[in-house]
Amino acid sequence: MMHSKKLNIRKGASQSLDSATAARDLYEALYQPNISLALFYCSPDYDLDSLGAELNRYFEGVNLIGCTSAGEITPEGYLNGSITGVSVASEDFTTVSRRIDHLDQFEFSQGEALAQQVLHEMEALGKPANGANTFGFLLIDGLSMREEAVISEIYRGLGNIELFGGSAGDGVRFEQTYIYHQGAFHKDVAVFTLIHTNQPFTVFKTQHFVDSDAKMVVTEADPARRIVTEINGEPAGQEYARMVGLEVDKLTPLIFATHPVVVRVGGEHYVRSIQKVNDDESLSFFCAIDEGIVLTVAQGVGLVENLNSLFTDIREKIGEPQLVLGCDCILRSLELDREGLKEQVGDIMMENNVIGFSTYGEQYNAMHVNQTFTGVAIG
Repeated sequence: MMHSKKLNIRKGASQSLDSATAARDLYEALYQPNISLALFYCSPDYDLDSLGAELNRYFEGVNLIGCTSAGEITPEGYLNGSITGVSVASEDFTTVSRRIDHLDQFEFSQGEALAQQVLHEMEALGKPANGANTFGFLLIDGLSMREEAVISEIYRGLGNIELFGGSAGDGVRFEQTYIYHQGAFHKDVAVFTLIHTNQPFTVFKTQHFVDSDAKMVVTEADPARRIVTEINGEPAGQEYARMVGLEVDKLTPLIFATHPVVVRVGGEHYVRSIQKVNDDESLSFFCAIDEGIVLTVAQGVGLVENLNSLFTDIREKIGEPQLVLGCDCILRSLELDREGLKEQVGDIMMENNVIGFSTYGEQYNAMHVNQTFTGVAIG
């Protein structure tokens, strides 16, 4: 295990929806000399043009990155309608960030080229990167439908370096999501950050579902739009509703959160979360889907127990976490609301120094996934 030194970490949150007040609150909470890493997540309810300008004014000269969320994980637990963030100031923290614009025109070669670029920039700073001292972090437009292409190609270019990330959110509206970089909010972009440190760290992913015997085959789909029109030869919404014992008009985000579907890839199960049922009874998904894929309706196991087990494992690997950067799927948040567990799980997040947000999807190494809690713990 690497030797852990105490990091200069500042965290904070503001529940003011006035952009000027929120930006000032965040600055007062996070500012410290020689910031190496500064992140924030904010509600989409802010006037983003105003908030972006205020943040740019306060954090001039700081590499501040952030995004809109579907809920915030703050030093006060889970919040909605807030802005939260963290800064790290340490000679042992070196970061390089680069943005990919126009995701709708993304070419596979761009991802690998970007990975090589940030690796070269890190080496030029005197910090040669490898899997033991460096990890990657991606923030990406959560409605771009380009997560799979971007994450897989960046991961390919990084070699043995692990990475994680989150898809920006828009509450439960699913209309527009934004990434903040270089003083302004942007649509249809991703920002990738390479972080070099000699602190102990571990990149993680956890989920609290196991598969069942209820199998479904995607028989008609529009992969480019992540839409499934038929399952088992029947209208997708009707067939999914039948499999979970409901009528199609009873399908809601809470039902999708409680009864996700999973696909088996390389011996592991990955959740393929449903976003919504459409007017024609097709189903829109949060991630890649295609004809011929066999889906299984999953069953939940204890989310709280699963989370406690995760943090036990983290402590065994790196000791007490000084900071956890977390990407938590919106469907987990909806489940916590339904089960009345938000405060309890929020307390667990606070105890483990988590700063993060509720996402429209999570990235873990080469995969874009759903209904997980994914991130990095730094000891």
